[in-house]
Amino acid sequence: MSSSPKVLFGFHAVGVRIKTAPQSVFEVFFDVSRRDARMRQFVDRTKEAGIRLIESDGLRLAKMCGSHGHQGVVARVDALAQVKSLDELLEQLEAGSDEPPLLLVLDGVTDPHNLGACLRVADGAGAHAVIAPKDHAAGINATVAKVASGAAETMPYFMVTNLARTLGELKERNIWCIGTSDDAPKTIYDVKLTGPVALVLGAEGEGMRQLTRKTCDELVSIPMRGAVESLNVSVASGVCLYEALRQRTG
Repeated sequence: MSSSPKVLFGFHAVGVRIKTAPQSVFEVFFDVSRRDARMRQFVDRTKEAGIRLIESDGLRLAKMCGSHGHQGVVARVDALAQVKSLDELLEQLEAGSDEPPLLLVLDGVTDPHNLGACLRVADGAGAHAVIAPKDHAAGINATVAKVASGAAETMPYFMVTNLARTLGELKERNIWCIGTSDDAPKTIYDVKLTGPVALVLGAEGEGMRQLTRKTCDELVSIPMRGAVESLNVSVASGVCLYEALRQRTG
């Protein structure tokens, strides 16, 4: 499992870390030229948490995080202790949870912005983990954490050596693997998502790899009524995960 980044940036990502694990934040750098209300409130919260604040400028912050989208806020943080493996997570769910597993599996999602958005929607919908192959996916970095708006800190993300084998292991645990495909006759609204489920999505355009597709228990589509043929993978993830949440809480 990927560890959290050593650098977080952006108001939301840094703010969530300060709120949930202030002891893990070494120091916060902020753009002293920003004097708006949002920055003043952020600085006040950081001081209240007892975290060291360092005055900086936009150029230095951009060099620290490799992005100009830092919003004037960069933090140096320690990695948070999280569940070490997918097996450990599933065993915990089987042993102590009345809620059946809900997993998001991403095949071929290499763009960090897409991954960050997928982590955010997975966290929002109450998924238990996001799974991706090591050789065909983006890893967690500062950009992912920024886009995820704190979800990179809370959503377990497991990168596995062999995705088809991992899907097979999920099936052995009676987790139903549902893949998305534009040509599937059933839609996401036609299947039962209240039991143990892994929702498998591929990258926009290419979709899932053939072996991943063949390993799924069944395939479903997302209804498309307009001119475009497909949705961005993070939007598609949101549609599928929130349909699962609707069924489980309705």
